[in-house]
Amino acid sequence: MKKAVCLLLTTLLCTSLTPRIQALSVSAQYACVIDAQTGRILYEKNGHETHSMASTTKIMTALVAIENAAPDEIVPVSAGAAGTEGSSIYLKSGEKLPMEDLLYGLMLESGNDAAVAIAEHVGGSVENFARMMTMRAHEIGATSTAFQNPNGLDAEGHYTTAYDLALITRCALANPIFAEIVATKRKTTEADSDSIARSFYNHNKMLSIYPGCTGVKTGFTKKTGRCLVSSATRDHTTAICVTLNAPNDWNDHARMLDYAFSVQKAKPLIIKDMVLKSLPVKNGSGKTVELLAAEDFFFTFDEKEGLSKITLDYVLPSAVPAPIPQGAQIGKVKISYDGQLLKEIELLSGSAVEYLEPPKPGFWDNFKRLLQINFS
Repeated sequence: MKKAVCLLLTTLLCTSLTPRIQALSVSAQYACVIDAQTGRILYEKNGHETHSMASTTKIMTALVAIENAAPDEIVPVSAGAAGTEGSSIYLKSGEKLPMEDLLYGLMLESGNDAAVAIAEHVGGSVENFARMMTMRAHEIGATSTAFQNPNGLDAEGHYTTAYDLALITRCALANPIFAEIVATKRKTTEADSDSIARSFYNHNKMLSIYPGCTGVKTGFTKKTGRCLVSSATRDHTTAICVTLNAPNDWNDHARMLDYAFSVQKAKPLIIKDMVLKSLPVKNGSGKTVELLAAEDFFFTFDEKEGLSKITLDYVLPSAVPAPIPQGAQIGKVKISYDGQLLKEIELLSGSAVEYLEPPKPGFWDNFKRLLQINFS
């Protein structure tokens, strides 16, 4: 098994990827593609220049809401929220909806009214919620981003970069609630005494036209132009694409995603049931127990870096007391890339180890113990 591990790692280091495409032409004024697992930039065009982002703003709106409110939390709709201009899910003043329903209306139908209702509920006001959005963006590393509202309507001081928006999306997609919402093509909510039933249809055509697409959000204003953020997964690799002011955004994203998958390949770094460690056993029928990986882990490999930025940190006891059932969780391994945690995998006992009564001390053992007591 240890030979198999060495062979796997050697193969990973020595295998060449498809040669990188030298040029990629897109209609977008600003564009960026990153690997979702590591955050590596795969392609960018003016990716660090600031521009307004229209309704792709709502990616951050949804993330901040999910992180600060429960899906079943009831949100009241104010007159100000109901009267918000632009795209709408037709909220009525005085309605009360679960946060989850508003999030689907926000991300599928791009409801500006839903954005304001969420902001007022979570932040107390639109202005305070926008500050929360900006602070969260900077925590993620999107330091060239600032928000003035939760819906993306044009406003002075409301901007991002294609790269920043990719980072924000990467963080949002790591949240399972967000990921499920933006991958949904249609959602129907239930009526109750405080709200009506609604059906939401996702405006993101990439979900239908690009195989493996998993989200995320469209956007448009006359001043900003067409904006789009998309993500797709293929062969254990996920890419995130962002375009701002892109006249031909659907085609841009199909080409950018194809490019991403041509230059990034996921390879198995850890395979389920691979022996990763062994530990001594106390009072066992065997002296050691092998620890097996509980699941696979695929790494989006870059031939220039190899595994130079990957570290494996084991969280383990010094020894394991018997009895040990087969498949018992003994510890875990943390897989990090360039200092950022990518995955934690449980380590399981590869075999059962029975308990053996330790031998009783003999005459000389008792004599030595007696001497230690008398002369200590």
